[in-house]
Amino acid sequence: MPGKRSKGKALPLGRVILSFAVLSFITQAGFAGQWEYLDNGTVRIGIDKSRGACIGYFARSASGRNLLNNRDEGRFIQQSYYGAPDGSRWNGKPWVYNPVQGGHWKGKKSRLLEFNRNEKHKTLSARVEPLSWASGIACPEAVMGIKVALEGAMARIGFRMHYTGKDQSSVRDQEMPAVFVDAALANLVYAENGKLKRRVPGWPNERGRAPENWLAYLDEKDWGIGIFTPGTEIFTCYRFKGNGGKGPGGSACSYVAPLRRFSLQKGIKIDYEVFLTIGSINEIRDRFALLKKRLNTQSAKPEPKIQP
Repeated sequence: MPGKRSKGKALPLGRVILSFAVLSFITQAGFAGQWEYLDNGTVRIGIDKSRGACIGYFARSASGRNLLNNRDEGRFIQQSYYGAPDGSRWNGKPWVYNPVQGGHWKGKKSRLLEFNRNEKHKTLSARVEPLSWASGIACPEAVMGIKVALEGAMARIGFRMHYTGKDQSSVRDQEMPAVFVDAALANLVYAENGKLKRRVPGWPNERGRAPENWLAYLDEKDWGIGIFTPGTEIFTCYRFKGNGGKGPGGSACSYVAPLRRFSLQKGIKIDYEVFLTIGSINEIRDRFALLKKRLNTQSAKPEPKIQP
């Protein structure tokens, strides 16, 4: 989410539908275990059940180094949507309707409604009642779903949200999804017109276009994490310096989000997939190119779906 952090938040963006099979959820209450992981021997991914089942851990199995930032409820890899001004205020600033998977900016956690760990298919899935980022009010009209699986060197994540509230007339940039990365990965790399483009984002938000639908945050050796949202070219990004602290709990972070523009209308269903991988820039680009080719040969289009 643009600027979901303890300090220094950008203006809200003014946010899509993955059709995965019907999930058989196990309803639980009062989760205290916090983290659940999948590990296939190549990569390891983790979700925090206490904070909206958000993705806050992604590492190579061998090293265990987490490349994500999960300092507060607004970071992680997660869903966040933007609507019309609603009278709420974030850090003293007027804000908008903004259901966030992880929770409230002051640390209140979203409610985990259901969770399932499917050992046969090696998946984690959940349903979450998000909170409004600025006000902390529960948003039962914007229940969110997530499903996570590992495929070789990649994580496959399905996000969905069914909005049943009142029409939000404002068309906004919507994050597909919000991605917060260890600030040690400072170089944003993507492809445009067949050539690699590089930048170290500043503050506040900067926009760009990635026609190959992937983005990567890399270190000085061109190694790091890649994010691929099929069918989504436009993105926003920034780097927040904070007190300079790096790592999963660091005050500093690197942020990027693929973008779609639409308004939240009553009954809208948002469903999309995101893929993550770790490696060199060549490994990241090659994996996503092969994946895109495979997805394009399937009967269903891989692009995000927005169903009014």
